[in-house]
Amino acid sequence: MLDALTVDAFAPSVGEVFVLDDHRGGRLDLELLEARTIDAGAPASGPDGTRAPFSLLFRGPTEPVLPQRIYRLEHQAVGALDIFIVPVARDASGVHYEAIFA
Repeated sequence: MLDALTVDAFAPSVGEVFVLDDHRGGRLDLELLEARTIDAGAPASGPDGTRAPFSLLFRGPTEPVLPQRIYRLEHQAVGALDIFIVPVARDASGVHYEAIFA
């Protein structure tokens, strides 16, 4: 399923909340801040149908800071997905997590 996703599956959901299951019964809201191809301006898929690598940037609460690993994220339009996320920044607005799809 993840292999078939492109940046276009996520772009309409920028600014919306994805619910993360932390595997311990807890749930966190992550806002999707950005969905972009790694090569800026590249189409979501090439002429041969291969997916362009893309990045998703989420913002969560300031605490807890989640370690990098696979988490289940749910969104009403995108569905439920198991995604590897990595904390990449922290500021007053929260912790930023990134997922890369190659």
